[in-house]
Amino acid sequence: MYTNLANFVKSKRKEVNLTQEEFADRAGVALTVVRKIEQGKENLNLAKVNQVLRMFGSKLIPMNMKELKE
Repeated sequence: MYTNLANFVKSKRKEVNLTQEEFADRAGVALTVVRKIEQGKENLNLAKVNQVLRMFGSKLIPMNMKELKE
């Protein structure tokens, strides 16, 4: 999952032609958050990830919440 997330964020960021620093600024997160996501790190804060994903109209939810809604 983290590889898919990393690839998604990196490709979308490049589509809008922003550096990691510019993107972090626009998303309202620290540069380290964007770097960790794009590197596929596993210890990510879900709220920060969703803050980044909102830039693309997306979000992540915990699996147990997803299963409850299905």
